[in-house]
Amino acid sequence: MHVFPPFHISSPLQNHSRQSHMHSCSGDWPRQPAVVHTTGVYIHLLAFHSLFLLRIVFLSTDEIRCYFGETIALYFGFLEYFTFALVPMAIIGIPYYVFAWEDYDKYVMFASFNLLWSTVILEVWKRYSAVLTYRWGTLMMKRQFEEPRPGFHGVLGINPVTGREEPVYSSIRRQLRIYLVSLPFVCLCLYFSLYVMMIYFEMEEQALDYHYEDQTLFSSLILFMPSIIYAVVIEVMNRIYRYAAEFLTSWENHRLESSYQNHLVLKVLVFNFLNCFASLFYIAFVLFDMKRLRQSLATLLITSQVLNQCVEALLPYWLQKRRNKKVKKRIYSSKMDIDLSLFEQVNLEKEMDTFLGTFDDYLELFLQFGYVSLFSCVYPLAAVFAVLNNITENYSDALKMCRVFKRPFSEPTATIGVWQLAFETMSVISVVTNCVLIGMSPQVHAVFRDSKTELVLIVVLVEHILLALKFVMAFVIADKPRDIQIKLAKLEFESLEALKQQVRTVNLSEERCGEGSKR
Repeated sequence: MHVFPPFHISSPLQNHSRQSHMHSCSGDWPRQPAVVHTTGVYIHLLAFHSLFLLRIVFLSTDEIRCYFGETIALYFGFLEYFTFALVPMAIIGIPYYVFAWEDYDKYVMFASFNLLWSTVILEVWKRYSAVLTYRWGTLMMKRQFEEPRPGFHGVLGINPVTGREEPVYSSIRRQLRIYLVSLPFVCLCLYFSLYVMMIYFEMEEQALDYHYEDQTLFSSLILFMPSIIYAVVIEVMNRIYRYAAEFLTSWENHRLESSYQNHLVLKVLVFNFLNCFASLFYIAFVLFDMKRLRQSLATLLITSQVLNQCVEALLPYWLQKRRNKKVKKRIYSSKMDIDLSLFEQVNLEKEMDTFLGTFDDYLELFLQFGYVSLFSCVYPLAAVFAVLNNITENYSDALKMCRVFKRPFSEPTATIGVWQLAFETMSVISVVTNCVLIGMSPQVHAVFRDSKTELVLIVVLVEHILLALKFVMAFVIADKPRDIQIKLAKLEFESLEALKQQVRTVNLSEERCGEGSKR
């Protein structure tokens, strides 16, 4: 017998959402003789800590959604989709790495493919997510009236919409805090990031000088040390800034959770983008050193992936194991006359950390998308390392969700939210970056040998044409598949017909009441 979670948080959806939930959650689970222990729930045959970690490829997003809810299921769906979308880039990148490693002229074709790839995958994702959320019944979910955030404070007043008493805070004061405190602080952090970047370049120059004086194996390894140290410093700065951004955004006292999230995401993305990619832009477009760009990109990408895996999954898991040992010792030393297995399980789950959302996971994928789409034409193996990282990311995220954190509350959602816009913005920047890299290639320079101005104008023209083509493709490729559009139209038609029938029934009853009163 299959035992499912004893509760499910429902969402205000159409009738077909409940049918979709019953349809997607009532199928047979994979038959694994294991039990998952989560927060107060024993689930037979849904062994996420074994099934998820050992057979992740065969676990559908529908099964994840039935247990964790739509928000987390959509993240895992996006992670899986993005991993498969990287495969063509990885397949094309391997022969470029093997046969054209030092021939940057041949990277023009790879950069051209990169431009097309970065646009198409985001548009196809919209269609795929529409299929998923329609099946789950959340695609046409209407946005609920947002209540004030738990941390929102102010003088008590009356809400003109609801008529209820709630805190009121002046929007002028909030704007003053944003523009007079938060904005200068963000700019100061950006300046500090650039200052650290220049220190990194000084370290690289010293490493190069040492290598030229003493060309040994040790000096060759020293060449990679500045990039590795800089990658570690980048991760540390990103995490420290994240805490500062959360404090500032809370201090700004936003009334709605959506407003709070938008301001937080904006702060974090701006800093992370500059902190992670400023050195690559400087090497590519100021120093014009493609070989150095390739080395820095490879070192930053691989080091950041290893650090993220350790910090986000392995370290929390190790700390959780230590806590579990302490809890077990405390329980067995108490010698209470109770079922120790159940008591031990309750205490272990009580000590688990609270899951804070998918913000960091999406941010990691966003930065990875930047490494692949912005400069991968000079390092074609970037997509290969991204695929390998995402495969392990599936397992580490599963480990995180099932062994480290308590089971989060289910939250219905229709899209990945502001992250879709973030990825599309990165895609636009990648068009500009790859166009400039193509224009800098020796092959293109040979065509415009006599006129650099003409070359610049041609590059700008091509960049504008490609941006226009990108937006045309985004318009032509429908966000929802045709069959989903038809089903949604039928639902809307049926709801209108039902409303008309209800109005006719009410009018008919009123007419009968009027006739009865006349008699």
